[in-house]
Amino acid sequence: MQTWIVATVALVALLLLAEATGFQSAKWIVKPLASAGFVLTAIAAGATTTPWGKLVLAGLVLGWLGDVLLIPKGAHAAFLAGLASFLLGHLAFTVAFLERGVSLAWLLVGLALMAGPALATWAWLRGRVPTDMSVPVRAYVSVISAMVACALGTFGQSPNRPLLVGAIAFAISDLAVARERFVAPGFSNQFWGLPLYYGGQLLLAAATAVSAA
Repeated sequence: MQTWIVATVALVALLLLAEATGFQSAKWIVKPLASAGFVLTAIAAGATTTPWGKLVLAGLVLGWLGDVLLIPKGAHAAFLAGLASFLLGHLAFTVAFLERGVSLAWLLVGLALMAGPALATWAWLRGRVPTDMSVPVRAYVSVISAMVACALGTFGQSPNRPLLVGAIAFAISDLAVARERFVAPGFSNQFWGLPLYYGGQLLLAAATAVSAA
């Protein structure tokens, strides 16, 4: 597992270099490989040995697909397809956390805590998101919020710090994607968003280890 983590970190560094220099061709090579790293990390950790681990693995594979779909710049159809893939990925994580087991009290606390950030995110994006994307983006924000709440719920039932931190990091990294697409494009979004995203995915992958479950 450690080998895949190290490989992914190295590939993310190359991906940041490609983003900084605008080397689009390199991104088509490096990004799919970097994203394959967190999928392979989960497999090496033993994700396929538990029902909830398999669901996490499904979410990671959907993340890999979403990453590839978001490589083209300005491609509206590809962006929508990528959004759908990540939404399904968040749903897979949500179901995985429910399968793992949740504390109802912690879940309710999580839902209450996520209500504010969800409303603030939509208030930030409202007026910037094209009309035809309003419903998909609002649905996406809702699913992300539910995913984090369920991560907190399962943490309350059976603590697994990498799982909780990974889910939160993944959710926060989506703000960089939203800022890049709808608010202020630029390398600054990738500079903090990509490490947070890949770090979150690696933590979720590592959390599926049987010894940590």
